[in-house]
Amino acid sequence: MAQHILFLAHVAEGANTLTKASHEVLGAALKLSSQLGAHLTIGLIGHDVAAAAETIAAAGADKVFAVFGPDFATARYMSDAAAAEAICRSAAADLILAPASSRFMRVLPGVAYRLNGCADTHVTSLEALNGELRATRWYYRQRIEAVIRREPRPWIVLLEPGCEAAWTGTPGPVKLEELSPPKLTARTVVTGIRAPGSDAQTIRPDADLLFVAGAGWTKKQSDGKTHVAQAEKLILDFLRASGSSLGGSKSLVDQTGESQAVLRFMTHLNQVGQTGSTPRHPKGLSMCCHGEEPHVVGWRFINERRAVNLDPNCGWARGKADVLYVADAFEVLANLNALLTPLTQTSLEAMTQKA
Repeated sequence: MAQHILFLAHVAEGANTLTKASHEVLGAALKLSSQLGAHLTIGLIGHDVAAAAETIAAAGADKVFAVFGPDFATARYMSDAAAAEAICRSAAADLILAPASSRFMRVLPGVAYRLNGCADTHVTSLEALNGELRATRWYYRQRIEAVIRREPRPWIVLLEPGCEAAWTGTPGPVKLEELSPPKLTARTVVTGIRAPGSDAQTIRPDADLLFVAGAGWTKKQSDGKTHVAQAEKLILDFLRASGSSLGGSKSLVDQTGESQAVLRFMTHLNQVGQTGSTPRHPKGLSMCCHGEEPHVVGWRFINERRAVNLDPNCGWARGKADVLYVADAFEVLANLNALLTPLTQTSLEAMTQKA
């Protein structure tokens, strides 16, 4: 049974705040420490962690350790591993909870090895049952749920985003205990970050809505012709106006290798379903997809499902969607964009005036 819990997080790159996923893990750590009567310690890593620490001051941790500076501004295995190891050794916790971010997924299993402990990734829940800690995670594309128990300590657990309610509290002053990691012998230098613009990014894990396009967008329409260019514009305009995340059915993303007209911004990274991803957005909207079972598997954690399809007997109509609209997706999306564009413009003007 855990007597001492460490919540470990890094600040968001390019900002001095914690991510939503980190607040979710903090909520899980507080809940578990309350159930076990365990002590809670917080560890933060980043370029400047003072502002982030103030946002979680009300969590009531016994101590807040921090490793910060230019060397820890961006993800790099050497510096991140050294910082995490220094915090874990100082905290002397037997259970370490952290968000399953790409930055920590690369680093913390190696830190567990240095500490002679163990690590589990993609965990969806952690609970104490009959005096024993148990972690839950999914295997085989979310078709098999496993319960994991570990004897070695410390036990590092990386929790998946969207599995816990995000902790919220009033910001306040906090006392940071700065730690110095072992002297870094850098062989890797981060010279900068090259990333697409925010409006070019189509995969947004924190978006409230998941928009999934099916192969129907590239098929012949009522006039007997394909309208792929129009489909691209409609979908991209909707993504920009709504801020939603883009998914695709397997039949759509596979068309890339079949010499068919495709949506140029759609890749296999967008694929949702049995052989794709299983996102956790609050709402989902599917258009021009027939709701086949392998595709719908990827929707099992979506809270509210709606679909648009011209076929009233498609798979979505068979208990897989909360609401099915029998309509032409081109017309529906065009009308949605017309409604959303004025709202987007109003929001931008309000932000400009406020600034």
